[in-house]
Amino acid sequence: MPLPPASDRVLQHLRDVRYRSYLRADGLWDIEGELRDSKDHDIELSGHRKVAAGSSIHHMWIRATVNTQLVVQAMEVAMDAHPLGHCPEAARALQKMVGCSMARGWRKSIAEHLGGVASCTHLRELLFNMATAGFQSIPGVFSDADETRPPRHLGQCLGWDFNGPGVALYYPQFVNWQPETVKA
Repeated sequence: MPLPPASDRVLQHLRDVRYRSYLRADGLWDIEGELRDSKDHDIELSGHRKVAAGSSIHHMWIRATVNTQLVVQAMEVAMDAHPLGHCPEAARALQKMVGCSMARGWRKSIAEHLGGVASCTHLRELLFNMATAGFQSIPGVFSDADETRPPRHLGQCLGWDFNGPGVALYYPQFVNWQPETVKA
């Protein structure tokens, strides 16, 4: 582990999140996310439901089928473990994400369609980073970009700072680039 050694401690909670992407025979892409929460010790949830150490408190999957522009074509959800009996009802709301774009406004769409009690916190959390898995999976997802404007990933992290060495090396035409300001 690259982190420095930690002090004596006892594991309390484990969350595993995994994303996978698949190119389908029909040219669409399946981006799948899986979330699993468990404890290293027995616990009792509200309602006196006991969960044994290592057993899932939450275990959920989402499959978003997208086209090469990252527009959602279909959405499937499975919940094998959840703390309340009616939690699976939250899966229906994810159908509102069909037609939404993972390329632009993804988190805003999630908040609009699935925010509050409209769906499930854990499903929303799993959806947030599905777009990143899509970006990293689909070759040329932004190939239709305007060559006079920087690729969308520039200016979004330290590594791709417009004033940094990464942009200078790989996108020198965009060094010191500034977005246009809209005049009122």
